[in-house]
Amino acid sequence: MLLSTLVALGGCFSLSRDAPAPRHYVLGPGEQPGTEGASMEPPATVIGLRAPRLSDYLATPFVVVRQGANEIGFSRFDLWGESLAQAIGRSVASHMGALNPDLRVEFAPWSTEARPDHVIQLQIVHFEGVVPEDSAGSLGAAHLLARWEIFRPRETLPVARGTTEVRESDWPVGDVAALVALLEAALATLAQDLTEALAGLEPGG
Repeated sequence: MLLSTLVALGGCFSLSRDAPAPRHYVLGPGEQPGTEGASMEPPATVIGLRAPRLSDYLATPFVVVRQGANEIGFSRFDLWGESLAQAIGRSVASHMGALNPDLRVEFAPWSTEARPDHVIQLQIVHFEGVVPEDSAGSLGAAHLLARWEIFRPRETLPVARGTTEVRESDWPVGDVAALVALLEAALATLAQDLTEALAGLEPGG
């Protein structure tokens, strides 16, 4: 019988002959308010959001949980329902559009007609649950660490860059649905940082 985890975390994931069916999770703020009655004017600014770059250990279908500084665990029973990079990009784009209706955020690959005013590149360093060093602890946290750069099209030097780090506490260890919800909240914070950085740029810069 194949090992069902690449790295086992004591108390977080269990193995048995009666193992549950795999569970799949998606990101995104959920159903957005309807556009009925909204202005048909085009958005003032078009943003191109490149596919996020993930740390190697995050480039997996498994939801990741970290214990201590160096131990990470993967469970074959808790998986992302799509590419994590695609899911993060779609979620951030959706949050940004909700924060500022004057933005139209196009997620890569965008059409040639999009002609973005600025382009964003994300580097996702951490996106995982964190289990306390004391494995007897019942509460952990969700951890997001993202580095980001904003470019003008066809230019190689960023006009803005920053780091967003969020630790959403009070995660009931083992409740993966709750972990995903906390990670989603962290992405909303990332979207807010990006929206504020864009608002601070001079027109054309």
